Amino acid sequence: MRRIKNRKSNNFDPFTDLLFNILLGFTFLFFITILFINPISKLGNINLKAEYIITVDWEDNLQDDVDLWVQDPNGEIVSYLKKDAGWLHLDRDDQGVINDKVIINGKEVIYPINREVVTLRGIIPGEYIINLYLYDNKSMKPVNAKIIIEKVNPSLKLVFFKDVILQQKDTELTIARFHLDSSGDFTVGTSQKETLTPYELKGY
Repeated sequence: MRRIKNRKSNNFDPFTDLLFNILLGFTFLFFITILFINPISKLGNINLKAEYIITVDWEDNLQDDVDLWVQDPNGEIVSYLKKDAGWLHLDRDDQGVINDKVIINGKEVIYPINREVVTLRGIIPGEYIINLYLYDNKSMKPVNAKIIIEKVNPSLKLVFFKDVILQQKDTELTIARFHLDSSGDFTVGTSQKETLTPYELKGY
C-alpha cells in the first residue's frame, strides 16, 4: 500500500525563514551602498561637458608659439593669461617645444604636435571672436596654422575650418566672428579685425 505523506510532519519555522529574508535584504542593501560610494561611471573622473571645441594646429616640432584668444558675448576673454573666462576654458597653452617634453620610463620624450584647444562649456547667445597671436617666432619664417570649430552636442559636427598664415612675431589675426543663438545654433559672421591682446602689435 502506498504510504500517504503527512505534510504536517515537515519541520517549518517561520521565524527562521524571516531572519533569512532580513539577512538577504541587508546584504543586497550593502552592495547597493558600495556601488553608490564608488560609481563605475566616475572612473577617471573625466568631465566631457562641452558645447563647442575650438582648435588651432600648426606645424609639428616647430618651436614657434601660437596663442589662441577667444572672446564671448559678455566681453570675457580666454587666453594663456586667463584660462577660464565665463563658459570658455583653455585646455592647454602650447608653447612650441618648450612644454612638449615628458618623461616616460625615465626617458625624455618630445610630444611633436603643436595644438591649443578652447572648449565652450555652455551657451551664451551672441557674438564670439576668435583671434590668433604669434607670441614667438624662433623659426624666423611665416607660420601656417589651421583652425577648426566643432559642435559637440548632440553629435560631433565640423562647423568652421580655415587656414591662415602668421607672417611674423607679434602678428594678431581675427580668424572668425560667429554667433550662437539661445539653442546653441552656429552662424558664421565676418572676420572684421578686433584686437584682443594687450600687446603692441607689429604684424596685425
